[in-house]
Amino acid sequence: MKYVMALDQGTTSTRAILFNHEGEICSSAQLEHHQYFVKPGWVEHDPLEIWENSQKVITEAMEKVHASPHDIVSIGVTNQRETILAWEPSTGKIRHKAIVWQDLRGDEVIDSIKQKTTIKEFTSHSGLVFSPYFSASKISWMLQNDSSLKRDAELGKVVFGTIDSFLIYSLLGKDKKVVITDATNASRYALMNIETLTWDQYLLDLFDIPLCALPTIVPSFGEIYGVSDKDGFLQGEIPVAGILGDQQAALFGQACFESGKAKNTYGTGCFLLVNTGESLRFSTAGLLTTVAFSEKGKKPYYAFEGSIAVAGSLVQWLRDSLQLVKSAPEVDTLAESVSDCGGVYMVPAFSGLYAPYWRSDARGIIAGLTGYATKAHICRAALESTAFQAKDIFDAIEKDADIKINELRVDGGLTNSRPLMEFQADLLQVPVIRPQVTETTALGAAYAAGLTVGFWKDINDISTQWKEKSRWVPTMSEQEKNKKCHYWSKAVERTLDWAEDEREERGVQ
Repeated sequence: MKYVMALDQGTTSTRAILFNHEGEICSSAQLEHHQYFVKPGWVEHDPLEIWENSQKVITEAMEKVHASPHDIVSIGVTNQRETILAWEPSTGKIRHKAIVWQDLRGDEVIDSIKQKTTIKEFTSHSGLVFSPYFSASKISWMLQNDSSLKRDAELGKVVFGTIDSFLIYSLLGKDKKVVITDATNASRYALMNIETLTWDQYLLDLFDIPLCALPTIVPSFGEIYGVSDKDGFLQGEIPVAGILGDQQAALFGQACFESGKAKNTYGTGCFLLVNTGESLRFSTAGLLTTVAFSEKGKKPYYAFEGSIAVAGSLVQWLRDSLQLVKSAPEVDTLAESVSDCGGVYMVPAFSGLYAPYWRSDARGIIAGLTGYATKAHICRAALESTAFQAKDIFDAIEKDADIKINELRVDGGLTNSRPLMEFQADLLQVPVIRPQVTETTALGAAYAAGLTVGFWKDINDISTQWKEKSRWVPTMSEQEKNKKCHYWSKAVERTLDWAEDEREERGVQ
């Protein structure tokens, strides 16, 4: 049997999955990696640990089905997106640990950028908004805080790449010195021109980042970027032929190939994307314009995106930091033991608020507490917070895209939460549908890699593979929904200006 392999490198773990021609999972392996919380608001990953884990999960997934390199027709890579690291392509030496997408240390860089340009001008070039979420501010911070790194970057000795860049560089072998990223990932740097899909000199000048220190931008699929290092751990040459940022990969894996098709991924964060087709459109409601996918020789497809920083990681926080539960499934059990949230609302603005608010000064709160509240109500409020945040984005997308979304396709680990999915359908007032294959991020990367080498004929060939498994339909009254949304809005309002007040108390302007 022949397989397509997807290497799915996420915020908390790395997975390798082998898919057959029917798009079914034949084998998988997964390993978590360490989260380095260096300071409040700072998060880092060790790229070498991620690469080591990648080798282990690839090897394990192949061993489970006794596959050799000859059995793998191609490899697709999908990755946590804005997370950025610095390394030397000539030696492979890591010059700075990966600064994770959730990290806020670029906040002051963004403040300085706001003094140099307008949001309208910035968005017209990048499709994005002012936020330390994106890679550019993290790169700029590294350059400002390490003079030797800045010198070597200007000399072309150091490259700043997202995780896909580093993994492909490592897969192909450092001797080949291939440093690339695809257009979906490049659109998250805040350095790429969203129309031309090339690095934008205006944006590079704003952040003072040298062009020679960035990867080459390539299509998401339709091109073989190279073959795996035959002298490396695989001991064989497998084409590496697809790259998609994780959320665009999920959109692709959900077969949202047409304008108006939408998906929401409930993972560490939560990301709702709607395909807007080949037309380039800009948001007036706090959404991002991003590249959905690009095929070599064809026009790119675009998407509107709303990003939420904290979703699944909130469940981990309840388990690990508050120790309210011993396991993630216990959150669901407690949430279902009560009929509602008991007036408790939680806004998990641990890294500020993302779309549609874009307020890095916000911090998390639990509001509406009374003596009646129990940990069951807190668990239910935690799950409901993800659904509320998704509704904020859903409403903005419908307004901006001028379309009516008739259903929402969902994926990610939190879709296993029945109370969350039921509440999500109630808030959106449309069916929420989960497919048979829920590993849609990995599936999207596999589809991209398989299409490139002809394993699948075309997009129509893979569209027929999408099949529904579960469906949740709304049952809540409009009056009850509006009441809950009213209290959610009040809770959100109370999160704002918190970090600014903290800076004032420390005497920092």
